[in-house]
Amino acid sequence: MSATIRNAVTKMGLVVTAATLFAGAATSQAAEVKVEWVEPTKYVDVKPSNEPRKRFRERTLEQLETFMLELGEKLPSEQSLTLKVTNLDLAGHVWPASFAGFGNSMTDVRIIRSLDIPRMTVSYTLTENDRIVQQGEDIKIKDMAFMDSRVRPLNRDTLVYEKAMIEDWFDDTFSKSFASN
Repeated sequence: MSATIRNAVTKMGLVVTAATLFAGAATSQAAEVKVEWVEPTKYVDVKPSNEPRKRFRERTLEQLETFMLELGEKLPSEQSLTLKVTNLDLAGHVWPASFAGFGNSMTDVRIIRSLDIPRMTVSYTLTENDRIVQQGEDIKIKDMAFMDSRVRPLNRDTLVYEKAMIEDWFDDTFSKSFASN
């Protein structure tokens, strides 16, 4: 192996090592977050408009959980957050396409109106070094002005209203923890 190739390999190895160390440091800075979905088949409204109910529910809960884990990155690394979601009601309602004026299509559609607000019920425990810092039981989260909020209507995310609601609640509830971070 020539000296030029050996130097290039050595430099590339250093870059990979530095990137790995940085990635490890970044992940070690985030708090541990656990999300438990309690009896999701009984939630008020996690209904699909055009796919099987189980697959829609699993995909929806997975997307919301991933979002909650991302929010947990705002918390100090020595903290742990456990969330138990006991109810979810997505923005809008699912209607047969014919009821919504879309003809005799076999698919349903989710109609979003300002009356059909997103809602969620959660219980949570925030701990730091095995000591409970903050907790809440059966907290009703809702966004009554979800259509007037900062959410862009052209956002392609199908859960944009729910994520905005969760983020607002998260920021309001855990802002003291952010300050200590």
